[in-house]
Amino acid sequence: MEDRMGHLRFLAFYLLSGLAASLIHMFFNPLSPVPTIGASGAISGVMGAYMVLFPTSRIITLVPFFFLPLLLEIPAVIFLGLWFLSQFFSGLFSLLAPSSFGGIAWWAHVGGFLFGILSLPFFKKKRRYYLW
Repeated sequence: MEDRMGHLRFLAFYLLSGLAASLIHMFFNPLSPVPTIGASGAISGVMGAYMVLFPTSRIITLVPFFFLPLLLEIPAVIFLGLWFLSQFFSGLFSLLAPSSFGGIAWWAHVGGFLFGILSLPFFKKKRRYYLW
């Protein structure tokens, strides 16, 4: 991702993804007394941008099959799409039963991911500047 954006653009993208994630989390949890720490919202932004830039890239995934661990190659768009849906629905369920889903900023993940997808065109370098 950094190669596609450049060092400074990637840094700005990463920090703004974290900021957007925090704002979305605060919007959905305005009365929460629990502080949020971590970089998961910013990392979610990078994951969203990765899904757009490299949708057919293969992600090696460990899938438990009974007692046998299987390693499967899954296209990024499917893997990250399923990951996003799990974050979104966990966020919805956390609004319905907050005590059952505490400790994870689900909406920060959703917000960071969406920010990464929507803001990618503003941070991506022109094609002629790619190294490969």
